[in-house]
Amino acid sequence: MILQWRCVTTAFNHFNSGDGWAMSSHVALSVMISIFPFLIFAASLAGLLDNNVQSKDLVKLIFENWPKEIAEPLTQEINIVLKQGNAGFLTIGIGLALLFASNGVEAVRMAMMRAYNDTETRSFWRQRLQSLLFVIVGALLLSAISVLLLFAPLYLSFIESTSPTFYERFFRNQILTQITASFLLVFIVFACHYWLPVRRRPISEIWPGILVTLVLWMISAELFSQYVKLFANYSATYAGLAGFMSVIFFLYLMAVLLIFGAEFNSARANIGTYAS
Repeated sequence: MILQWRCVTTAFNHFNSGDGWAMSSHVALSVMISIFPFLIFAASLAGLLDNNVQSKDLVKLIFENWPKEIAEPLTQEINIVLKQGNAGFLTIGIGLALLFASNGVEAVRMAMMRAYNDTETRSFWRQRLQSLLFVIVGALLLSAISVLLLFAPLYLSFIESTSPTFYERFFRNQILTQITASFLLVFIVFACHYWLPVRRRPISEIWPGILVTLVLWMISAELFSQYVKLFANYSATYAGLAGFMSVIFFLYLMAVLLIFGAEFNSARANIGTYAS
């Protein structure tokens, strides 16, 4: 217990002295800017896989685990943008969307590298290609899951007559979508720790920080949701930008906890080395 507390304090001190607060702002703003381009690219890709997949299904899958008060203003604007039509997949616009979406990955990479005290040895082009690959794989994963969720009711409807409780639980209460969204969230956090830093660390070394981030995310999301619902009055301060300001603050909080998870892993590794 004492060792874990020492890891927490060491992680916080390094986060504070290493410009973690400023890096969190950079990550939050970069992710905010990259959300629209990523969803445009993902919607275009999903349309290639299956014309029946709707953009709103992709948006719902991404924001399923977000607090309702935070996600609603953002998803409304995203759905408006995505409904305005698709100029085709192989266009300059989609290419630019892919490039802009990768900037969010670059911001997270920089933050994770600093938290893990890694020194970048990869070339600029290799870093950028990896970020583009992250976006493409993420869009493919999101599109594939959306297609599976689209056809899952057709398969499970066959057992509705014999097990109506099971069918109702999975589709009327949307538990299947929630589970899938949770899986995506865990995979994204894992990818940030495992693939973005220059040094590939074993899973046994990174899972504590991943767990710390996910647990703190759940607690913070609930607390921030209650804060927005009961106390915050962004409309009085930011007028029409109130919804987006709440999203920015929420993303900033999530970025802080993501970077802190990497700092926690780094502290555990360093303290373990000194102890041995």
